[in-house]
Amino acid sequence: MRKLVVFGLMVATLSGCGEDDSRTGNIEPVVRGLKTCLVEDVQQTTVRHYPSVLQPSSTTTLSFEVSGRLEEVKLDVGQRLNAGDVIAQIDPKTLQIQVDNAQAALEQAQSTARNAKEDYDRKAQLVDQGVVTKSEADQSKTNMETSQAQVVQASKQLENATQDLDKAVLTAPYGGIVNSVDVESFANVTAGTPIATIYADDQFETSFTVTFDVASRVAVGKVATVRLADDPSIVLPAHISELGSRADSISAFPVVVTLDETNPLLKAGMAVEITLEFAVPRGSGYTLPLTVLPMNSEIDAPDNLSEAAEGELYVYDEATSTVKLRTVLVGGIRDNQLIVVDGLKPGERVACAGVPFLRDGMAVKLLPDAE
Repeated sequence: MRKLVVFGLMVATLSGCGEDDSRTGNIEPVVRGLKTCLVEDVQQTTVRHYPSVLQPSSTTTLSFEVSGRLEEVKLDVGQRLNAGDVIAQIDPKTLQIQVDNAQAALEQAQSTARNAKEDYDRKAQLVDQGVVTKSEADQSKTNMETSQAQVVQASKQLENATQDLDKAVLTAPYGGIVNSVDVESFANVTAGTPIATIYADDQFETSFTVTFDVASRVAVGKVATVRLADDPSIVLPAHISELGSRADSISAFPVVVTLDETNPLLKAGMAVEITLEFAVPRGSGYTLPLTVLPMNSEIDAPDNLSEAAEGELYVYDEATSTVKLRTVLVGGIRDNQLIVVDGLKPGERVACAGVPFLRDGMAVKLLPDAE
């Protein structure tokens, strides 16, 4: 009821303003001042924005190549590592025993091989004297060759045992950040058990999906920009590094963008916005601020980059000092500005302030500061 009363008062007031008043005379209708934007700036590219999350380009899960009992793990999530820093160590006692046993086996094999060679050399001489038969000499030669092969085998076992001992220390393959620690101190682990995951902090990438029309217009190497959602002032150059040929879901093709530069503020998991540039439909268009759109006007960017969407703008008619509602074609949006590809001519003026209060054919007065 209160709204109806207020509306009635407003009608009465407005009606009074339109009637003759013996005290003031006839009141002429107020001509609204109009601020306009000149149609002159030309843009040849439009942009598409895609939200995503920043991820490291290199992520590695580290594990031992040998089994054993861990020593104390002094590693924290988020810790910064340099290449070669120790991640974890296996108690070397068991591995050292294996080295010692392999060394002893090698020495024994070498001793046996020396004796076998001496025996063969002696029997080879006695064969000529007829003291030893040829079959005995041949058997001695076989024993010598077998013992020499055992030396080679024992030597290889010692080499493997030594390498296993060296593998008891797990180090970082590159500088990065600890993403996760997957074991506890003093636990028994087997070869291949995940110990920790690290990621490189010098290069980041981000992934998102695009429609088929966009996927068919981009290629690996295409330039892109990445803007941080937490700090929009940080904009970094990037490029498309991967382009999926198979959609993850219906008409959603995966794209990976890799940053060309880094920033100390970058961290994995940050929200970012990727921007890709495309040619404006019909080659070029005039740029106008978004304020030229009438109230409740919606212009949806078409999925097809070669198409344009219809919109309506108020154009100033200098001959009649009125505004005319005109249908135009919008080829996209760039930096909060519409790109009108058809329906306007250079030198025309478009209403860009107070647009919700305008009507088609409404008389207006061009503001001096807009001329």
